[in-house]
Amino acid sequence: MSAVAQRAPRSDNRVSTLLDAAAQLFAEKGYVGTSMRDIAQCCGMLPGSLYYHFAAKEDLLVAVYERGVEQLLANVRAALLKEAEPWARLQAACAAHLETVLRRSDYAQVLIRVLPADVAPAANRLATLRNSYEKEFAALVAALPLPAGADRKSLRLMLIGALNWSRFWFAPAGRDTPRSLARKFVAFIREAHGD
Repeated sequence: MSAVAQRAPRSDNRVSTLLDAAAQLFAEKGYVGTSMRDIAQCCGMLPGSLYYHFAAKEDLLVAVYERGVEQLLANVRAALLKEAEPWARLQAACAAHLETVLRRSDYAQVLIRVLPADVAPAANRLATLRNSYEKEFAALVAALPLPAGADRKSLRLMLIGALNWSRFWFAPAGRDTPRSLARKFVAFIREAHGD
């Protein structure tokens, strides 16, 4: 990787605007369907000006991913402060995750829509960010009083997959809320494990 591609984004007041615009466009059109020109136009910048802040489009994506992970982690950790019992903690984390994803946070949508493998030049950096978030759920699932031999890794992956997929079918005007869905998800897991 060249020195140019490794440089960190410069900080100034335009970076937040730029990240918001990139998150919105990546969430709507996907990474491949969004050009640097699209992002610049959304921000009212010249396309070349983006490179003052980010060396390449994948570096901009990594910054959006990082902000999305920070957003999800902050919301989940705040919810966990209120709970001590393992099942209640898992339910609180699921509710916080769903509330972030289902309120249409562009940053959270990018985490779901753009997979690390989709962007080879940034795959390792994106996977590291995604894994840093999933470690929170790994710890929550590890603390559950499940039967010996329970496949906790598969349980965690299925749960995160179900939480993320809900964005495709959740009806904001429907009878379920993110909190009620979290209760249902955790109840299904408890029933399946005889708790």
